[in-house]
Amino acid sequence: MNNINTLGELKASGYVSRSIKDELRDNLREKIKSGKPVFEGIHGFENTVVPELERAILSRHNINLLGLRGQAKTRLARKMIELLDEYMPIVSGSEINDDPLNPISRFAKDLIAEKGNDTPISWIHRSDRFSEKLATPDVTVADLIGDIDPIKAANLKLSYADDRVIHFGMIPRANRCIFVINELPDLQARIQVALFNILQEGDIQIRGFKLRMPLDMQFVFTANPEDYTNRGSIVTPLKDRIGSQILTHYPETVAIARTITEQEAKLNKQQSESVYVPSLAKDLLEQIAFEARESEYIDNKSGVSARMTITAYENLISTAERRALKSGIEKTTVRLSDFMGIIPALTGKVELVYEGEQEGAAVVAQHLISDAIHTYFPAYFPKIEKLEKDLDSSPYAKILEWFFTETGFELLDDATDAEYKKQLDAVMPLEDLLQKYQPTIAHEDKYFLKEFVLWGLVEYDKLSKDRVDTGHQFKDLYGSYISKL
Repeated sequence: MNNINTLGELKASGYVSRSIKDELRDNLREKIKSGKPVFEGIHGFENTVVPELERAILSRHNINLLGLRGQAKTRLARKMIELLDEYMPIVSGSEINDDPLNPISRFAKDLIAEKGNDTPISWIHRSDRFSEKLATPDVTVADLIGDIDPIKAANLKLSYADDRVIHFGMIPRANRCIFVINELPDLQARIQVALFNILQEGDIQIRGFKLRMPLDMQFVFTANPEDYTNRGSIVTPLKDRIGSQILTHYPETVAIARTITEQEAKLNKQQSESVYVPSLAKDLLEQIAFEARESEYIDNKSGVSARMTITAYENLISTAERRALKSGIEKTTVRLSDFMGIIPALTGKVELVYEGEQEGAAVVAQHLISDAIHTYFPAYFPKIEKLEKDLDSSPYAKILEWFFTETGFELLDDATDAEYKKQLDAVMPLEDLLQKYQPTIAHEDKYFLKEFVLWGLVEYDKLSKDRVDTGHQFKDLYGSYISKL
């Protein structure tokens, strides 16, 4: 097709024009029939959001994706590009991507009337058929629809009554394309009203010019339910003109969340090769987000973006990488104490309620890490009861006894791998506990799990943990109490 350069050649090739909605529909039908994945790289929506989106496309609907921040709304919209034909013909020089077989602008009509079958055509790739606008309070009708261009009028020596002085806005220029307006409720109501006719009748008005231009558009809007109360709303007549409203959601399982984080985290080859991350560490990282969405300190109406765990994962890797660089070693393993390094990635990603503000963002982040450990501990080791009748029969009795007789056990932040392992190996009952309850654990995960036991015992009030300048100090609960007295 790219060898076709004139209107006559295009007609002779048998090319048939289709509306963009029919184009998306036909290509989606082919993908579904062939069994190919339609939205690759989108995880957790296979049985919820994706079927609804496919139904909307098959119905030729304009779409509103409604969901909290970090729920892949924009990613879904951008993935729709892959359902377009690879190349599309336009009248060369057209500002609004005129279809050579069905022109709608004065420029294209005049050019075809003058040159006929010799009218030059160009081909644009589907990657250029996506336009996106973030709704902000300063967006104007001129930005979206168009306005009179006095400079064009002066240069062409035309009066303002001539429609050739019009400068088209973003929407007409995205004719035959996917046009996305992000955060639609932030768009002022009077600007939303300007979209009514475009969505329904296809005509636009610019400064008194009534132009019957049946624009061929696939609109996708995104909106956050929080915005309906905080910043604005979608006016009812506009909602009435949007065919399908699809609700997005956060990952429903830790496994899905892990897949998303590992896919989206920006790590280079050097980081991936130099830092090993135990499987439990990845699970704990995702569990932090699940805890945040249920936390009494965090505004759950605002949501907890998937970007939180992505940036936290990057910080976790960097914390271990920095320690390795200071130690002068090439490879290291993530430690549980490294999770203190992800706090900056957590504090900026959550909206705190009043109680959370009183606690402070950093303290809330530490609570989330503690809650994740508390939640995951019973999945690896016997549950710790609050009141145990026979303390000596507890699986943790020997560990607690070790801490009762020993003092000053510290895990230093910048300890070398050899020092870190030596410290944990000194607590010999930890080895027995792992042999009994996690005998198949991978060797590279063993020391992370040993540290996990200590943090778990702290969360279940069997040991105490204090932050010191250079690391964490673990003590027997009663010894710690007595020392404070």
